[in-house]
Amino acid sequence: MSLTGIQLEQYLSDGVSAIIADALKAALSNPRESGFLLSFSKCAADAAKRRHAFEMAGEHIPPFLIMSITDDCNLHCPGCYARSNAARSRAGELPADEWSRLFDEAAGLGVSLILLAGGEPLMRRDVLEKAAGQKRILFPVFTNGTLWNAEYMRLFNKNRNLMPVISLEGGLTLTDKRRGSGVYGKLMETLRAFERQKLLFGVSVTVTNENLQLVTGEAFQAGLRDAGCSIVFFVEYVPVESDELALNDDGRAKLARRLQTLRARNKGQIMISFPGDESAGGCLAAGRGFFHINAIGGAEPCPFSPYSDTNIRGISLRDALRSPLFARLRESGLLNEKHIGGCALFEKKETVERLAKRR
Repeated sequence: MSLTGIQLEQYLSDGVSAIIADALKAALSNPRESGFLLSFSKCAADAAKRRHAFEMAGEHIPPFLIMSITDDCNLHCPGCYARSNAARSRAGELPADEWSRLFDEAAGLGVSLILLAGGEPLMRRDVLEKAAGQKRILFPVFTNGTLWNAEYMRLFNKNRNLMPVISLEGGLTLTDKRRGSGVYGKLMETLRAFERQKLLFGVSVTVTNENLQLVTGEAFQAGLRDAGCSIVFFVEYVPVESDELALNDDGRAKLARRLQTLRARNKGQIMISFPGDESAGGCLAAGRGFFHINAIGGAEPCPFSPYSDTNIRGISLRDALRSPLFARLRESGLLNEKHIGGCALFEKKETVERLAKRR
């Protein structure tokens, strides 16, 4: 018997299809991009059939994965959650061939999207080149954008299954305040370069009490739309140093209302809210809808719950999905509890850590 049931599987499969359909509409004026998306839509349909077959056999395969391919980063942004949980050596990171194996195994299981994050993923060009070769998977690459250059433009332009997702804090003031002087100007130059190349790209915004009004405003979204941005990811801030920046219940309700309005007005743009769009079926971590693999191979419930009892080195992706920690989390009911932003497990650190250590 499936742990999750077909209802969740159908919800996630439909979500993948909707993302592809919306992206295809946004790329109709770009023959190269629309050609890739038409080809990928067939791959996604085939992947959904594979996942369904596993589901009928009692084994759930998530349609998404998140992989942090490096802990290294060229920026030192205050309050960075990734940096706060990454005191590891670059020498211990998975080699490119190991990531390539995971990409191939994921495609074979029916995974459609793998979000590549870090650290700064552009610091692992070797891994990105491996991802480019796996055409059955779409790889949104979450990057601060400051390392973008002509070589990366050629790589992404040639391999449309790599999709850059640039991180912004809002406008010039907020972005440079957190990321460093001059960063906003460089990112705007990069977005204009994407537009000239007709490259499908997205923007990721960490939503805080400080920028909620700005980043959900029509003017900000119009600016992204005019720059050619097709997808906007709204990710709630997870407190590391500044709890006062995290959204409260009123802030999350306001974010949901404003996104509903923005989606109605901006039909050509995809807008994804995390964790807000997880409302159907509860938190999707721990293999229900996705799980996270950190830079050294640890299989974690999600990036905001960095606990692991299973390392991917030497085992299959399918075996990693059978992590005892993942099973205990699904059985515990924690994934269905009301949560305070970022991740249902974020405020359950001690409980998750205890479950990870249990033998």
